[in-house]
Amino acid sequence: MASTINDKLIPVDLEHEMKKSFISYAMAVIINRALPDVRDGLKPVHRRILYAMNELGMTPDKPFRKSARIVGDVLGKYHPHGDSSVYDAMVRLAQDFNIRYPLVEGQGNFGSVDGDGAAAMRYSEARMNKLTLHLIGEIDKDTVDFYPNFDETLLQPTVMPSRYPNLLVNGSNGIAVGMATNIPPHNLREVVDGCIYMIDHPDCTTDDLMQFIKGPDFPTGGIILGQSGIRAAYHTGRGRILVRAKTEIETMSQNRSRIVVTEIPYMVNKAKLVEKIAELVHEKRLDGISDIRDESDRKGMRIVIELKRDVHPTVVLNYLYKHTAMQETFGANMLALVNGEPKVLSLREMLYHYIVHQKEVVTRRTRYDLAKAEARAHILEGLLKALDHIDEIVAIIRGSKDPNTARTALVERFAFSDKQAQAILDMRLARLTGLERDKLQAEYDELEKSIAYFKSLLADEVLLMGVIKQEMGEIRDKFADERRTELTVMEGEIDIEDLIQSDDMVVTMTHFGYVKRLPKSTYRAQHRGGKGVSGMATREEDFAERLIIVNTHEEIMFFTNRGRVYNLKCYQIPEAGRTARGVAIVNLLQIAGDEKVTAMIPVPRGLEEHYLVMMTRKGMIKRTPYSEFANLRKAGLIAITLREDDELCSVNLTDGNMSLIIGSRQGRALRIHESSIRVIGRTGMGVHAMKLRENDEIIDMSRLVEGQQVLAITTNGYGKRTDPEQYREQGRNGMGIIAMSLTEKTGELAAQLAVDLDEDILLITDEGTIIRMAVRDIRESGRNTQGVRLMRIAEGAKIVCVARAEQEPEEEADEAAFEEAVERMAQESETVMDGSQDSDNEEI
Repeated sequence: MASTINDKLIPVDLEHEMKKSFISYAMAVIINRALPDVRDGLKPVHRRILYAMNELGMTPDKPFRKSARIVGDVLGKYHPHGDSSVYDAMVRLAQDFNIRYPLVEGQGNFGSVDGDGAAAMRYSEARMNKLTLHLIGEIDKDTVDFYPNFDETLLQPTVMPSRYPNLLVNGSNGIAVGMATNIPPHNLREVVDGCIYMIDHPDCTTDDLMQFIKGPDFPTGGIILGQSGIRAAYHTGRGRILVRAKTEIETMSQNRSRIVVTEIPYMVNKAKLVEKIAELVHEKRLDGISDIRDESDRKGMRIVIELKRDVHPTVVLNYLYKHTAMQETFGANMLALVNGEPKVLSLREMLYHYIVHQKEVVTRRTRYDLAKAEARAHILEGLLKALDHIDEIVAIIRGSKDPNTARTALVERFAFSDKQAQAILDMRLARLTGLERDKLQAEYDELEKSIAYFKSLLADEVLLMGVIKQEMGEIRDKFADERRTELTVMEGEIDIEDLIQSDDMVVTMTHFGYVKRLPKSTYRAQHRGGKGVSGMATREEDFAERLIIVNTHEEIMFFTNRGRVYNLKCYQIPEAGRTARGVAIVNLLQIAGDEKVTAMIPVPRGLEEHYLVMMTRKGMIKRTPYSEFANLRKAGLIAITLREDDELCSVNLTDGNMSLIIGSRQGRALRIHESSIRVIGRTGMGVHAMKLRENDEIIDMSRLVEGQQVLAITTNGYGKRTDPEQYREQGRNGMGIIAMSLTEKTGELAAQLAVDLDEDILLITDEGTIIRMAVRDIRESGRNTQGVRLMRIAEGAKIVCVARAEQEPEEEADEAAFEEAVERMAQESETVMDGSQDSDNEEI
């Protein structure tokens, strides 16, 4: 191939020339035609149309003008292409079924959702919409850059100020060379709220923004099925969003019904949709429809599909969703120009680039206003100074042969600038009155305040961003409307937590392993009647052994005597009534028949740097970071490795700085600080906590919280409570000290607990006898004493279990005292969680 230069043939490689020319063409299409700018969401043709309308003064308060005039101005000044391309682009900006918030207000025929074309440009009229004024913004205040038009006779903006996020609000679609964009429209209120949130939280994630921007909001409404497509689009820039028509089923006479379609998916041609349904009926592919008609009018869309007798409308609907455009997939491809380069953007990236643009726009506007204010203040300073020396100035002017001589004399005599001197020469004699001087002084004072304000904005980014938030909020409040597109979930991708209300629940487990949950408010109301918590319909000898308060969305860890740990979300435990027994824990957890739950630990959301301290019967103790239990399997995990003759007896959640007290069967107690326990991995066996004598074993381990006392109960019914100060803190692996003086009369130690004065305890014997008493009623005694008789038990029987419970008020008890007890238990739990929990998680 050869090219001609100065009548000379120059050989050119065809492949190189084609490649060069195609790249140039492709970039021209990408940058100058098909793709929107991330900052204002407009393609060049849309930007030129709106700028031309602004230059023509076609604001919302002015009369409509012929569309042909607009198209002619755009073609002659900025856009040297065919007139149909400009008119079609302008028509789209006016169609409320194509664009979520129309930027052009049309008068005449601008097309319809049935696919009807707009009237010729010589017949239709148009002007800017009110919202468009905020898209153009203060373009005359040097807020954006300009570049020459095609013949370099005029300037046009590179981007609009766009005081609201137009790219997300109105979306965009276009096909370039080798790439395409398809950005869905959104609700103005949601997008502005998300933008303001990102300004306040610059490090927010896409998930954080989705709390505000919940999904696309199409101008034609419809229903979006599922969240997976929206999530994919917002996180990666690409996603398939399933949109379905909104329908209603109306009952008719003679056992007939009809389907009424009131909204259709975005970009669907209504007339073709009706035609397709009729075609399916005509071809006998869809049976059961007796009539179809379009009853749409100015009030809204209404496609009526009448069914034959005894035809189930759901079956027909499902067929229509599958074989017609009543269900469509919107392929989101969030491609836009960033600094002139096409990029696929996530939701967060789109808002980030928009906020950067707004920061630049407001900064440039502020600088412009500051320069204007300073220039005017400079003139006023000269005028005010001139009024102070008006007689001498008048004499100088009268004595000068021409204005230039007078100006020069004023500059030399009073050190005026040229602009001040010219302003004095231009001043009318009426400005010499005293009233006019007061007006000049007031104007100058006001300018001084404005100058100080502008300088503060430029010096403080927080104030600047505050202005951006305020102005966006004003636009939102003025133009935002309700969401049109409904968001629903699809079967198979439902996040069950999204469907469950966040609420505090009381979870109880009985001695024989029955578990249930009920609302915390129900639990409190139960106590206010003075009936207690023991009203569940269990076996006569069964009782509520463990009780915790936990949020429905939070996790509960279940530890068994075999050293395994399982977990359940609170909502996975069946909710039951106050008197219901609940469900056996073996139905919820995959535990063996010989396993028994020995600890139930609530885990608050966002828990960090906490530990699980585990104690075995044979005196082994282990402290493991909670993070090692973060990914529990359904079948459970090993929490601690046990010897064959050992079992897990107690587990406590600690914050790394707690005091623990351990009790043994033969009446010994050891108080240690958890920092003395070495941190060991999940499958470790642990270290020795306490040296045990022959036939002795650990019965309990409790964490000591300020205000609690140590309660000791023997197998023969004797007990006491002791000040924890009498239990000095010792090192690990010691023999401990005497916790209770035991004799044949008292029997062995059955339980040692850290308790509060404002709670009850339940004493249970091996014969199933239960007695409940208040901790306050138990005598306080020294550490090395026998205590007093708490319960008379039958010969041969013994106490096998002691459980803590909320205080059971008497029938006439003061309810305020009960509320105080509940708050006290909440504070105890908060001490352990060290402020990391999101809701009340109290262990009673």
